[in-house]
Amino acid sequence: MRPFLLIPKLHVHNANALSGSYIIGFPAMTAWLGFVHALQRKLQADGFPEIDLCKVAVSCHDCNVQVYKGVYDYRYSIIGTSNPLKKKGKEFERPPFIEEPRCHLVVSLLIELNNLAVENDNMFLGAVREILPQLKVAGGDIEKISTLQILYVDEDEPQTIAHAVRRLMPGYVIIDRSDLLKEPLPEGKDTLDQLLDVLSVRFTPKEHTGADAIPQWSPQKQQPGWLIPLAVGFKDISGPMRVRHQRSYDYEHHFAESVVTICEFKMPFHFRDLEEIMWNYQTIPQLGLYLCKNSNQWNTKQH
Repeated sequence: MRPFLLIPKLHVHNANALSGSYIIGFPAMTAWLGFVHALQRKLQADGFPEIDLCKVAVSCHDCNVQVYKGVYDYRYSIIGTSNPLKKKGKEFERPPFIEEPRCHLVVSLLIELNNLAVENDNMFLGAVREILPQLKVAGGDIEKISTLQILYVDEDEPQTIAHAVRRLMPGYVIIDRSDLLKEPLPEGKDTLDQLLDVLSVRFTPKEHTGADAIPQWSPQKQQPGWLIPLAVGFKDISGPMRVRHQRSYDYEHHFAESVVTICEFKMPFHFRDLEEIMWNYQTIPQLGLYLCKNSNQWNTKQH
């Protein structure tokens, strides 16, 4: 039996919606695994030194990106907050504007647990409930916490898997679809062009008869499904080094850039194996890759 911590219907306010250098929307997968890692460290310091929160599945119930689009606007605009006000003499003035895209979220998290003693279930859940309000989720504040649960899943008993999947409904779990970027690149195109081709929606006019007929437009996508670009890790671009004023001289310093791939939102009932929706860390030091990895029926090969 594999134990899982279920954090259902977690309400997050003002989470960071900038998941990459050119992506605004659902928070990066590094933020979700970072939250799980922070929770693990708090638990280890609070009486559970052996606990290991090794994998997580994220089911999104609602994502409200804080943007505005007027009736005649072509693009969305970020709704800024300009906090806090800057004091100048006896008065206050608006601080310099920095674009900080935010979103409000309702998500359910299914976290796999290692080294949890069965007799400690209630004590463990109590510790998690006390720690959660102290944490940030993708930079956002936790506003509401529903009833936490420990679910025990046996891979030989499909009903236990189905029970865990139902607790993630109604929502959409995020999975890795980097397999869509593994096709041979056409001459003159790079991976970014390939990513844009997969995500783009092209409109073509339908055939119509008559001079006064209004043309009808048909949307077409290269791939079906709810596909999004998402930051899933970092690529080392400098190698280990030391720089002035780095955060800590006890650890190596690396300059890095975000790794962006294609992910897909899918309803949880499509999955009969929880491994297909779970994310964990994967490092490939020889390639300078530090990733969040998910394996499913479409994407079973390593990057």
